[in-house]
Amino acid sequence: MSVGAVSQIHVSVSELERSVRFYRDVLGVPFLFDVPGQSMAFFQSGDVRLYLGVPESEAFASKVTLYFTVDDLDAERERLVKEGVGFLDEPHLVHRDEKGELWMTFFRDPDGHNLALTQTR
Repeated sequence: MSVGAVSQIHVSVSELERSVRFYRDVLGVPFLFDVPGQSMAFFQSGDVRLYLGVPESEAFASKVTLYFTVDDLDAERERLVKEGVGFLDEPHLVHRDEKGELWMTFFRDPDGHNLALTQTR
């Protein structure tokens, strides 16, 4: 017996509305719903749900790195730069094998979480 696939990841944020605008409007992650009266918003990223929320206590604060798969890393990076996103590096080769090459580039969300775009070429 083993645990199943990851279904949800919590991302601690300091200003929920600012983060909702970033993930929904800038990154284009599909927005699911928010919870009225609570600092919680949910997005669907493939099979994984992202839960953005202001943590109730330091014990639930998270610091995450999220990797988003894209079809065209260069085009998506260019789109995000036009939206005002600053990147930490240039797209670079991470791994090469018989399946292709894994490329990525990093940036940060408004709360400083490291985010990456990845593409297998």
